[in-house]
Amino acid sequence: MKEKQIGNSDVTASVLGLGTWAIGGTFWGGSSTSESIKTIQAAIDEGINLIDTAPAYGFGVAEEVVGKAIQGQRDKVVISSKCGLDWDNKRGTFVLHESGRDIYRYLGREFLREELENSLRRLKTDYIDVYYTHWQDETTPLSEVMETLQQFKKEGKIRAIGASNVTVETLKEYQALGGVDVGQEEYSLLHGKIEADILPYCRSQNVGMFAYCSLAQGLLTGKIAVDHQFKDGDMRGSMDSFSKENLHNSRLLNQKLGQIAEKYNITLTQLIIAWTLAQAGITHVLCGARQAEHVLENVKGAAVTLSDVDLKAISELGKASGVTFAMGQ
Repeated sequence: MKEKQIGNSDVTASVLGLGTWAIGGTFWGGSSTSESIKTIQAAIDEGINLIDTAPAYGFGVAEEVVGKAIQGQRDKVVISSKCGLDWDNKRGTFVLHESGRDIYRYLGREFLREELENSLRRLKTDYIDVYYTHWQDETTPLSEVMETLQQFKKEGKIRAIGASNVTVETLKEYQALGGVDVGQEEYSLLHGKIEADILPYCRSQNVGMFAYCSLAQGLLTGKIAVDHQFKDGDMRGSMDSFSKENLHNSRLLNQKLGQIAEKYNITLTQLIIAWTLAQAGITHVLCGARQAEHVLENVKGAAVTLSDVDLKAISELGKASGVTFAMGQ
């Protein structure tokens, strides 16, 4: 598995990472701890050393599962986790109500310290390789946020600083206050919003970019039928992106993309992963998985090189498809 340096940091990681949002269970209709551990360990065995998680994924569950899965292998993995979502206190900016909890975006100094220590405990480690602000908080000065993150770095508790779900204006503010090593943003064949400003800016600043939702939560895998019934608690069941009309259009798109995949003797999933990694400014791609077999399929996509002609053709098919997808994590 190819590895890349993360921005200007001294951290390198596999270009394909394992996302653990679904492993947390919340929003995804639940998950199996034993199966999740097998999935994480399969990823490590296949050369995926980048494991992305967050306290908000299952309200701590995903971090706990990662912590169990990597015991005895901490030196083999690059952990990225996040901060800035508070469900115990009503402070910051209210986001939503989920599983009996009110969730707020909050990046106050004391809370970040509390979150970091809780994450370290759940992950059973004394440092996190990449630490992101998960969402941005308008109620806390960014100068305070950066001072806190830089202090964590001085203490050796984090190795690189990241910012997720930002505007280019906020990213520039981060840079003026000391700089981040990497961003994490939604990006896919169906959602290329960051191509207009964030990606060019990151390239100019040598800021890495982790892309999430690149498989459009399964919409671009060809594995979700038009009449698919999602489990109770799986948010996709109520999303417009998974309406029968959009699933019908995605089936037509996937049929056309499948013809290109056949040329390389790869699956549709592997084609999309290869296309995403080939996009300018995308340094790493995060793909979620809850089963080891999905990891085995995904990892092969990172080894595929697509021709310029096919890269362009895939882009054009996506733009002309009429399929819509956008998901804030």
